[in-house]
Amino acid sequence: MLKSTRRLIGLLILTSLLLPAAERTVDVVLVADSRHLTGILAWWANLFNQSHFYFALLTIVLIPSVGVILGMLADALMGCIGINLRSRALREG
Repeated sequence: MLKSTRRLIGLLILTSLLLPAAERTVDVVLVADSRHLTGILAWWANLFNQSHFYFALLTIVLIPSVGVILGMLADALMGCIGINLRSRALREG
């Protein structure tokens, strides 16, 4: 009982110390500098500047897609040089 009371008092003190810091807010504007960019990099930066939601959504879709494509290319390349990752048979000799 004494231990839980100490925890509760500690949490109350911590909350009272951190609460004033949470009230101070500063407006931060996140923008990408797209002045010297061209092509797809300029489009990517402008997408970030216009909508963080669409930028995040496109990033979430693109990263796994590129990972799958690169993984398949690596698997095909290793298959061409004789490394078979599809069989799980261990050959020790």
